[in-house]
Amino acid sequence: MDAPALDLPFDAEAMIPGLRTWVECESPTFDAVAVNRMMAIAARDLALLGARVETIPGRMGLGDCVRATFPHPNAQAPGILVMGHMDTVHPVGTLEPLPFRREGNRLYGPGVYDMKGGNYIAIEAIRQLIKAGITTSRPVTVLLTSDEEIGSPSTRDLIEAEAARHAVVLVPEPARPDGGVVTGRYAIARFNLRTTGKPSHAGARLADGRSAIREMCRQVVAIEALTTDDVTYSIGVIHGGEWVNCVATYCDAESLSMAKRQADLDAAVEKMLSLRPTGNDVQLTVTRGVTRPVWEPDERGLALYGTARRVAQAIGFDIAHQSAGGGSDGNFTGAMGIPTLDGLGVQGAGGHTLEEHLLLDSLVPRAKLLAGLLQVA
Repeated sequence: MDAPALDLPFDAEAMIPGLRTWVECESPTFDAVAVNRMMAIAARDLALLGARVETIPGRMGLGDCVRATFPHPNAQAPGILVMGHMDTVHPVGTLEPLPFRREGNRLYGPGVYDMKGGNYIAIEAIRQLIKAGITTSRPVTVLLTSDEEIGSPSTRDLIEAEAARHAVVLVPEPARPDGGVVTGRYAIARFNLRTTGKPSHAGARLADGRSAIREMCRQVVAIEALTTDDVTYSIGVIHGGEWVNCVATYCDAESLSMAKRQADLDAAVEKMLSLRPTGNDVQLTVTRGVTRPVWEPDERGLALYGTARRVAQAIGFDIAHQSAGGGSDGNFTGAMGIPTLDGLGVQGAGGHTLEEHLLLDSLVPRAKLLAGLLQVA
């Protein structure tokens, strides 16, 4: 393959206004209307670049997806899929405690790091290639999805079907802390738990009741104590009770387990599904939620990393690679055996918190890396 043209005029300052528009359009997963507003902005940006843009209606009460296909001389050949999510974990209103702002080398805002920043520079890379009249090595499709933060329950089939039509998948999720990329991800399983107790008046007849909340608390302690070096167990959501003067009848929780190996995750699933209540007067049900398969590095994926490393070195920096915890939609495409490179997005920190930020000086080199890959992958 020819060496990529890497002298494209990327400008971090010029990217900030467009990125600000994206970040200030809050798009939490469970607010489909908000997600769709974000998708509409991205769809317009892609259409302005000459892409054929399709909006794919959402399912399960979740938001729409956007697919953009760019013209190419060899349009029927298996192409490059650039894949990212536009949903965030931040509820509408997060802009008040976490406004879009610049502080030195940091750019703050909900979703700026995970992963609107990465999606934005991927599209900026395509923009610069088009402006320079440079043809990508393969046809390029951009797929933006709406529910990655909850495990992609409504979009996994779409992701896998789209990826199967492509030769390479690039995922601009955040870079690793050292600027490295991701060539594999751990397996993840989610579970929904419900405890059922016996109601009573908490003031007049407290002893007659059996609290579902109390039972769930016992289960939480026991579940999280199962964590080992091989597999983690955590509870991230609990909802219980309706009235403070009533002993709670029901309590619901959501649990997540993550493992480096599929066999360890399978064992964790068995443990979770075999949980029992601590007494005969309360009940516990555990149901399995969405699962991300383990994505293990393979020869073709590592060859793609090697290509990316050569591009990075030509730009003037180096990139390591690793398997990473924390799932992404790359789990699905990597597990399918399609060469996938993840962690191509911006550098920064604080994802999923009120300190979320990207590093401004990562915008240009990471955009150049993506532009280079689009020329040679």
